[in-house]
Amino acid sequence: MKKLYLIGLSFFICHLSFSRVAAQPIRCHYTAADSITVERLLKSGHTDVLYYARQFLGLPYVAHTLELYPDDERLVLNTRELDCTTYVDVVAALTLCARRGETTFWQFVKQLHQQRYWDGRCSDYTSRIHYFSDWIRDNTRLGYAQEIQQPQPPFTAVQTVSVNYMTKHPDAYIALKRHPEFLPTIGQQEKDLTGRQFRFIPTAQVKNTKVMRQAVHDGDIIGIVTVAPGLDIAHLGIAVWKDDGLHMIDASMRHKKVLEESITMRKYLEGRKNAVGIRIVRLK
Repeated sequence: MKKLYLIGLSFFICHLSFSRVAAQPIRCHYTAADSITVERLLKSGHTDVLYYARQFLGLPYVAHTLELYPDDERLVLNTRELDCTTYVDVVAALTLCARRGETTFWQFVKQLHQQRYWDGRCSDYTSRIHYFSDWIRDNTRLGYAQEIQQPQPPFTAVQTVSVNYMTKHPDAYIALKRHPEFLPTIGQQEKDLTGRQFRFIPTAQVKNTKVMRQAVHDGDIIGIVTVAPGLDIAHLGIAVWKDDGLHMIDASMRHKKVLEESITMRKYLEGRKNAVGIRIVRLK
């Protein structure tokens, strides 16, 4: 472990080296509160996804927390303000560390870094995994997760991915606005993902039935499949079953906080114009 550098009074930049990422250090932005929270949770002894998912209930929804360094990409770790993606990412990293018996902040940093960047290497903005379908593919390759696509039913629909949102809307991303030279690499990533097919559960099949309860487990990651142009997944959450059916714990932009949705997943999907169903990912 190398030296910690205190920046101001509130946050740190850490430089860590791990054998899995060769000699490349992990540069990480975090606060003292983040490190305290992570170690407290990991030392709880819990290994259940829902335990970690519920530890963040009530925290504010804040978008773009990862975009602090558009000119010098680094791992941003923020457990105090979350959007749907960072919420799922943090919950997944905590769960995976806990299942391996890892209880230190630095082990958590390593896990989050591996999840978030292609091949666990952070170089620039293009090395971060941006589309959730790619997150699934890369984290499956690493052995951290597995997408569930059977049985039929309820997995009766197929999504053929077609992504180009980032290259079509570069002004929506501060790093792409400032570094148009990144666009060809992002475009190639979109091209590599486009055309891939994944089975999912269409809205009509999201029911409170035995087959659904067997297919989707508490703690599974839910990805909401969208038909919005250029996108694959519109929103993420954590599955939780209640008496009236499947629900989701998520960092909600609509409610401005992390919460357990009061409405069922079926009603949630029916209330979203471009939502057509859900993909399911299970942590290992």
